[in-house]
Amino acid sequence: MRERLDEIDPKQFRSAFKRAFSMLQRNKVLEEYVYMNDSYLVSIDGTGQFSSSKVHCNNCCIKESKDGTKSYYHQMLGAALVHPNKKQVIPLAPEPILKQDGTDKNGSERGSCKRLLADLRREHPHLKIIVVEDGLSSNGPHIRTLQDLDMRYILGAKPGDHKFLFDWVNSSDQTKHSFVDKDGIKHSFSFVNKVPLNDANFELEVNFLEYWEEDKKGKIGHYSWVTDIPITKENAYKIMRGGRARWKIENETFNTLKNQGYNFEHNYGHGKVNLCTNMTMMMLLAFLIDQAQLLCCRYFQSLRKCGTYKSLWETLRVVLKFFEIESWEKFYEIMVVKMCPLTLTG
Repeated sequence: MRERLDEIDPKQFRSAFKRAFSMLQRNKVLEEYVYMNDSYLVSIDGTGQFSSSKVHCNNCCIKESKDGTKSYYHQMLGAALVHPNKKQVIPLAPEPILKQDGTDKNGSERGSCKRLLADLRREHPHLKIIVVEDGLSSNGPHIRTLQDLDMRYILGAKPGDHKFLFDWVNSSDQTKHSFVDKDGIKHSFSFVNKVPLNDANFELEVNFLEYWEEDKKGKIGHYSWVTDIPITKENAYKIMRGGRARWKIENETFNTLKNQGYNFEHNYGHGKVNLCTNMTMMMLLAFLIDQAQLLCCRYFQSLRKCGTYKSLWETLRVVLKFFEIESWEKFYEIMVVKMCPLTLTG
């Protein structure tokens, strides 16, 4: 199986992601993820999936240290539908960051992002999307790519990376407001619409939002974003929560895959061409199915309440060794009745 998988073009997995996504759409599951302006939040970020000083393939990126030693690695750019109020994420087909064909140059996250966004728009031409990303993405070329693809954005913006922008904002008339919520947390906002991104992209206007969160102990968190959504006192809080939902690609996606029994960074077989990448694609596809079941399947929901992902996967592996499965639904039903009948509802 590894030999066959090694030869498959990773893009062939995209259709499976799209079919699962379309099924969730048809059954109106994704209506729960509509966030603002009838749009969905799509969080995008990169992560590493493999690193070795010995094992490598034709598509490995290469890092050479000062002493001349080389290390080989694979990275990918992940994307997922997220919502601030929901634990489950809906992963989309990831984009591998690979060595450029026919060269010794490593692939770049920026180039991979352009491919990911283009594929996303081609596969979902009518989907209203708000892209949420970190501060590295708030640059002119990337914002223009989002504009060309008719995608909205909420992108992190840090003072150290955007001195021109922050200087301009500080010298502008800002709208400010604050409130204290029922938990005693103070939320303070300052925003300006239609300001230049930087001196190199002076004609590219963005809307700037700055936010401070102060808890009851006086601890203050500070965040800032640029967006193409016009900011008002009424929607500033929602834009802030959308921007902070970016972390769900890290916490609910990558950290779950790495630490909750999926063994994301384990080398299941590296191959010579595409095996490492295709193993990653299949793992993300399995994760998508698990997230869909957590949204739709009451048996799987009950099983998840019985313990951690790790314990669930181990139990599944043991049972699969000894029993024939009639259907996954029947299998999960039996598992619930035997393992945790008190969690079954409905």
